[in-house]
Amino acid sequence: MSKIRVLVVDDSAFMCKVISDTINQSPGMEAVGRAGNGQEALAQIASLCPDVVTMDVEMPAMDGLTALEQIMKTNPVPVIMVSSLTKQGTEQTLKALQLGAVDFVAKPTVRVPHNMTEFGEELKRKILVAAGARKKLQNLYRSADLKSTFQKTQVDKKVLDLTAALNKLVLIGTSTGGPKALHRVIPNLPGNLGAGVLVVQHMPAGFTRSLAERLDGVSQLRVKEAEHGEKVLPGCVYIAPGNFHMAVNAQITQGGRSLHLALNQDPPRSGHRPSVDVMLESAVEQFWSRMVCVIMTGMGSDGAKGLAMVKDRGGKTVAEDQSTCIVYGMPKAAVETGKVDRVVPLPEISAEIIRLLQAY
Repeated sequence: MSKIRVLVVDDSAFMCKVISDTINQSPGMEAVGRAGNGQEALAQIASLCPDVVTMDVEMPAMDGLTALEQIMKTNPVPVIMVSSLTKQGTEQTLKALQLGAVDFVAKPTVRVPHNMTEFGEELKRKILVAAGARKKLQNLYRSADLKSTFQKTQVDKKVLDLTAALNKLVLIGTSTGGPKALHRVIPNLPGNLGAGVLVVQHMPAGFTRSLAERLDGVSQLRVKEAEHGEKVLPGCVYIAPGNFHMAVNAQITQGGRSLHLALNQDPPRSGHRPSVDVMLESAVEQFWSRMVCVIMTGMGSDGAKGLAMVKDRGGKTVAEDQSTCIVYGMPKAAVETGKVDRVVPLPEISAEIIRLLQAY
């Protein structure tokens, strides 16, 4: 079996060596080249034809984002961004994911040995996933419909009614490829959706707030990072914070029933915190009305168990079609439960959510 061939792009000679050594120490991978900026990367992709590229963001001559755009236009190859945890680094990483990067890893703290070990293990795991997505990425980017549509636009937002009754709930779970997928779904939901929306995107702490802010800027619905104890309102999207499970609690007052977010740091479920299953199981136990559950692109099976529970509770269920998934893991596991009502490609998911909510 041939090795996964990886091109390492970073203007730091030290980081190039760290990443290359990590890759070469893995039996199924090899670092086939190094580049110090985006221009060198484009030339080496053309000559070396790597299976995966690791890409720094801030580099001279041509930065990682500019290079990424060119790669996706001319020769789509799975790209893993190597990101700093600064505010600027977070913003750049999220833009990269929207532009077509498959995933990212946070740069390690060099002075902390266990951080370097964790970085290496995470990098190798994500290279394996990215390599498996190469053919899918190339097929997707032959379709103009799924190319990046990144733009900063002003949208009219509905004013949230703090007293509105919550009678419908949309529950979305996603992982690898999710940030880009969410940008195809959330901005296409109308301000008068009439439902609260809860989202679990597998992401580490520090990134989910920026993801929420970016989505909020292009959506009619309000989009925010979830806060412990806040009331779930129709017309608002709540994204689970990185490193926290997001559950819900029902409360009964003289004004009627209301749903409130409950964040916790219980042990990860199937390696994930936040976990889609934790959110879905909680909604099934606590919510008294109509639910639509959507499982989109991602590795693994998180969400399959919870989706089946939503279906058994009388909710509607949707899985993203394999044709548009960067990684067909989570939707595949959901479909295999036999509890999925509709399987639809990414561009049709928002319309399907609206249709199912109106059908209640």
